[in-house]
Amino acid sequence: MILTVTLNVALDVTYGVDSLRPRTSHRVGSVHRRAGGKGVNVARVLAGRGRDVAVTGLVGGPTGALVREDLRAVPGLRDELVPVAGDSRQTVTVVSGDDGDATVFNEQGPQVSPREWRMFAERFAVLVREASVVTLCGSLPPGLPEDAYARLVRTAAGRGALTVLDTSGAPLLDALGARPDVVKPNAAELLAATGSEDAGAGAERLRALGARSVVVSSGPGGLLAVTPDGRRRAVPPERLAGNPTGAGDACVAALAAGLADGAGWPAVLREAVALSAAAVVRPVAGEVDAAVYERLRTTVTVEDLHAPQPH
Repeated sequence: MILTVTLNVALDVTYGVDSLRPRTSHRVGSVHRRAGGKGVNVARVLAGRGRDVAVTGLVGGPTGALVREDLRAVPGLRDELVPVAGDSRQTVTVVSGDDGDATVFNEQGPQVSPREWRMFAERFAVLVREASVVTLCGSLPPGLPEDAYARLVRTAAGRGALTVLDTSGAPLLDALGARPDVVKPNAAELLAATGSEDAGAGAERLRALGARSVVVSSGPGGLLAVTPDGRRRAVPPERLAGNPTGAGDACVAALAAGLADGAGWPAVLREAVALSAAAVVRPVAGEVDAAVYERLRTTVTVEDLHAPQPH
């Protein structure tokens, strides 16, 4: 089983507009509302690929009720969310133009009490016993300690589960000492975490701080992986227009599935690039276009860059 963790679950609202202009009103052409948060999107992609997957995290209030109602409609997805008193957040994504430029508004999320955090940590320790891989994704809601992900990574490792971490800022840096198996920043998150504009050097810095492997996503530029057996770059054969907000979550889903299968890095990276690109052409995060995925998965280029650096 793959267990996805979303500590800051959201109800994702996506608006489609012809163009986005400041200081004026807009006519919305399309509206999508669904359960979200990065880990929820990862779980939705995995369930759509027929994987045994459970989603856990913190959820509460009227918004949380809408999230859980939506998740019940996803075939094969097991809801293991833990309730809190506060109301879960909403996120609003405005997708504009033919190229799918996305503007995202993220609420902070509910205040979580120390007691609620302890209850979640106890529940996680039980759930992770069933998991071969755990993904830990997204921001932390107010009230959680900055080392929340570090604690969960250590718990997972103690139960024999591999971990994929997709977060940023202090929660990312604090978790590295717990030695997550894969860390997946995007280029902007990597720059913020390391100060290095060279993605390879930045990834090596994260490895020096504790990450076993680092996969850096750079949108149409594909993925750079720095792992114990070397550096590789994987790039899609074409650029696709659409909504890019779910591409990173599809990438994490592919990384988790590859770890669960024990696949080699070239195969994992091909799957991750193909699945990410197939997510871009869908209007909302958490979905992939099956036809696009099948077309791209055999045409993604994976290049070996050079030998691994010792850590």
